[in-house]
Amino acid sequence: LLSQFDPDNTGYISTEKFRSLLQRHGSELDPHKLEVLLALADSNSEGRICYQDFVNLMSNKRSNSFRQAILQGNRRLCSKALLEETGLSLPQRLIRHVAYETLPREIDRKWYYDSYTCCPPPWFMITITIVAFFLYNGVVLDRFVLQVSHPLYLKNALLYHPQLRAQAWRYLTYIFMHAGIEHLGLNVVLQLLVGVPLEMVHGAARISFVYVAGVVAGSLAVSVADMRAPVVGSSGGVYALVSAHLANIVMNWSGMKCQFKLLRMAVALICMSFEFGRAVWLRFHPSAYPPCPHPSFMAHLGGVMVGITLGVIILRNYEQRLQDQTLWWIFLSIYIIFVLFAIFWNIFAYSLLDLKLPPPP
Repeated sequence: LLSQFDPDNTGYISTEKFRSLLQRHGSELDPHKLEVLLALADSNSEGRICYQDFVNLMSNKRSNSFRQAILQGNRRLCSKALLEETGLSLPQRLIRHVAYETLPREIDRKWYYDSYTCCPPPWFMITITIVAFFLYNGVVLDRFVLQVSHPLYLKNALLYHPQLRAQAWRYLTYIFMHAGIEHLGLNVVLQLLVGVPLEMVHGAARISFVYVAGVVAGSLAVSVADMRAPVVGSSGGVYALVSAHLANIVMNWSGMKCQFKLLRMAVALICMSFEFGRAVWLRFHPSAYPPCPHPSFMAHLGGVMVGITLGVIILRNYEQRLQDQTLWWIFLSIYIIFVLFAIFWNIFAYSLLDLKLPPPP
């Protein structure tokens, strides 16, 4: 094929020859792939098509140059919208629903619908939910959640405590503990309803990065802004995912075709506000173990900041290499600077400020 349509071995095929190929073999192709190929031909102003882009499409790979060609074109869709297709099975309808919930462009939705194979499944969000929230608390501690009045609340190796901040694992493992069943329940609901569809679209690597970055930013924010308080719960990671998703919907409002998007946003914001309000109230409520205060709410704010910076960039650039995004590097640099600042703060500020910290549990 390459020698026939590219005799000079330039790596390109003329648009005319490319169209003749599509006319000759179009009936053999998936209609959505044919549609994207036609859009690629329509958007090209140089009169030639990169052969590697054609290979990438047929092998379900999207090169950056291919995506740019599509985005710069007129994106005229030759067939009906994905939402109008009938006769789909239940799994197909689920995949289509996820596409419309998370992606603002029709061509991206169709690409995702065609290429998604559920291999691998959204394992990260499901695993972190089952293991972190249920398996450890239920099997090891013989209870699903520890109330802040429980005698084992502070006496475990998981939560972040200012006196034990040198134990670096606590900046991550605090997500395994929750201050009350309502705290656990809201985080589980938000994490599964938002996190699983996002992972199905963007993959475990990107979503786990946003989640873990939110978790680390949450505990470090507490260590900087609320230095005497412990912290528990996965709100840093959950709020990073949810705030990134909501910000992406707002930024692409006209393109998002999810049903009841205004109602969904309102429900998510109400749940987040209720949980955050509860955390603020609990922080200033008299502690069951004075002089150690109740858990801090600053982890929520750290997660939100990660979500509306790093998270938005990741969700906005579906199937596009983040290495090519200037804004991604700017926000990543800001995040790294904050982490380094917080590390030095934890090393020096506590002794310099001569704070009276609560005794270790």
